[in-house]
Amino acid sequence: MKATRKLPKPTQSTSSHCNNFKDGAVVKLEAETIVSPNDAHSLDGNCNSAETVKVSPPKPVQTKGCFVFKPSANKRRKTPTVEDYFTHGCEDTENSKLRFRNCQTLWEKMKADTELLQDELNRKILDSLLAFIRKSVSTFQRGTDDWASRMRAHEIPTAALVLGVNVPDHDMTFQCLSDQLQQSVTPFVVSVQATECAALNHMLQRVLERLMGTSVSVDNEEEPEQRSTNVNQKRVHCSLITLCNWYKTVTKVCSYCKEHPPIVVIFKDLEAFNPKVLQDFILICSRYVEQLPLMFVFGIATSPSTIQHMLPHSVSSLLGIELFQSLSCTQHLASVIDKVILTSQFPFKLNGKVLQVLVSIFLYHDFSVRNFINGLQLALLEHFHSQPLSVLCCKEAAALVHATELSHRDVERLQQLPSFMRYVEEQGPQEQVELLTSDDHVKEVCQKLLKDLCKYHKNYYPTLRCLHILTASLPKYPLGKQIRELHISCLEKNVWENDEYVSAMQLLRMMAKDELTSALQKCAEILKSVKTKKMRATLLEMKTSRRTKKMSQFEILRDQALEFIDSLVRSHLAPPESQPLYEVCYYSSSAVLRRHLNATPRTSIQTALSNPYHYLKNEDLRAEDGTVSNAAPDICIVYKLHLECGRLINLYDWLEAYATVVSAAEGKDPDSADFGKVDELKHARFIQAVSELEFLGFIKSTKQKTDHVSRLTWGGC
Repeated sequence: MKATRKLPKPTQSTSSHCNNFKDGAVVKLEAETIVSPNDAHSLDGNCNSAETVKVSPPKPVQTKGCFVFKPSANKRRKTPTVEDYFTHGCEDTENSKLRFRNCQTLWEKMKADTELLQDELNRKILDSLLAFIRKSVSTFQRGTDDWASRMRAHEIPTAALVLGVNVPDHDMTFQCLSDQLQQSVTPFVVSVQATECAALNHMLQRVLERLMGTSVSVDNEEEPEQRSTNVNQKRVHCSLITLCNWYKTVTKVCSYCKEHPPIVVIFKDLEAFNPKVLQDFILICSRYVEQLPLMFVFGIATSPSTIQHMLPHSVSSLLGIELFQSLSCTQHLASVIDKVILTSQFPFKLNGKVLQVLVSIFLYHDFSVRNFINGLQLALLEHFHSQPLSVLCCKEAAALVHATELSHRDVERLQQLPSFMRYVEEQGPQEQVELLTSDDHVKEVCQKLLKDLCKYHKNYYPTLRCLHILTASLPKYPLGKQIRELHISCLEKNVWENDEYVSAMQLLRMMAKDELTSALQKCAEILKSVKTKKMRATLLEMKTSRRTKKMSQFEILRDQALEFIDSLVRSHLAPPESQPLYEVCYYSSSAVLRRHLNATPRTSIQTALSNPYHYLKNEDLRAEDGTVSNAAPDICIVYKLHLECGRLINLYDWLEAYATVVSAAEGKDPDSADFGKVDELKHARFIQAVSELEFLGFIKSTKQKTDHVSRLTWGGC
């Protein structure tokens, strides 16, 4: 018999050696010593002599180790940056980094200007809201004894903020309002949305959690619909008492809360709230107006009458409502276009079709200025990513420098531009040879053309504004009511060739003297930047003719002014396609932009079902036009078979046809007895595919025949 004795614990040196393992290294040591039976007997007798214990030679020590090694910094996988995503897939990788920097710099400037513009547009209504809230706070704190003040003291001050149907832009407005309230009025501001307030307890939970900064437990043992209003109010009454106690404690401790700041609750989307939940919440809050300085802000997208439709008189009478109307989304869009697009400050431009796509999406889909700006950002990104010569799309000084640094491949791309080819055709034979053979000469000409393009933009926009001022007040708006409409017309073709332009000039000759003089005076103010002395001299003569000259002389001066405006239009409002190198600055891929921003889900679904290879890229699914491979997914087979049917589809015939196709895909002999036989597995697969088609909206059940379904879509082949 052998006895086992474990080794003593390691000494300090051993432990210090083990502690040398860094970075999570794990070490396990195991060792044992074998002792003979006699030695074991001596050990049992507690022998203290070392000679009485004979220890057999120890076995080799067994060790187990687990070590963690950190990879070196050079071997670590780097996280791709935004620049890496941009340069990946670029046509020209040589200047892709420079194009990315130009794109990023340009977008940051455009974004800063649009944000500043939006702040200026929202400042008026936000200042009015802040003044209303401050006035309500002073009334609550003053506590006057007159009858009107006592009656208003029992009302909750409520601001009805009508923002319009451009719902995606509301978040930015409410965020600005919340920030300004917290900075200048009160730190107690909370925003709620209808999606998180399906029941009264949920609404109270959100309000209390965001105000108090702690979790609030909610009893969910029974459904909210099963509880009466009285039970709701009793349960929430205790929660609001907790809020009252918390508010008193906070206002005593807080150094900047000396005058009892109000508690502002913002309802972002009032129309989407459950009317019953909103009514109960207002009823409960009205019982605590003397203890809590509550204030509401209703975000309304449609009409102020929404409050009357959602709240009965018994509830709305508890609110002291004041209406605030924000700037309309169309005026907001006009300001953004005027600031970002109709300016020579930014070298990036949109052609007529691309701008028309963005405006159409705005007018016919969401009225969202934010989405319009996102579309502009997408066009900017696509232009710099897909156009290698967009390296020249920057400020004039930087563009001239980049033009001298063009590579031979960039020069070849420059020579292949349609606008540059037209320019070459207009030159003499010797100049054509130089432009097609000498890179240095092309670079010199490129600098000259870039200067001409910048000059074109500087003259284009003042002339455009003058023409809009003169024609915007004409009957029936022959050239459009908005300046963007006139701008799109000028981008597409020569505007002076339109019949609308001819009729507009005729109407201007019949305009009253005062109106025409006022419009021309505005044009003179705009044209000061381009130094048109002739226009200002003519206007001065017209101004004096009102007092000293006869009407016939005025008509002469009027014709001279209009002829001068017409000459400006013909000289400076030519389409950008007439300018060499316009492709450098103008983005024209309207189809790409429409595909990204204006998706067609039904078309994509029908493409996926009729041609699964288009998305899956599996060679087994490749088939001829109008056919579907036998190896296609079940829903594709069922969809293709349903296209061959009429308005009503027999489910049994449909199932047999599906089983035949699937049997062929399985490689069964067509002459065998099992070919086309419906088993349980095929039956289940068929039912699942039919259910998916019904979910996608291609078929529906019908009561005309129990074993039939009705087809809902046509023309999907």
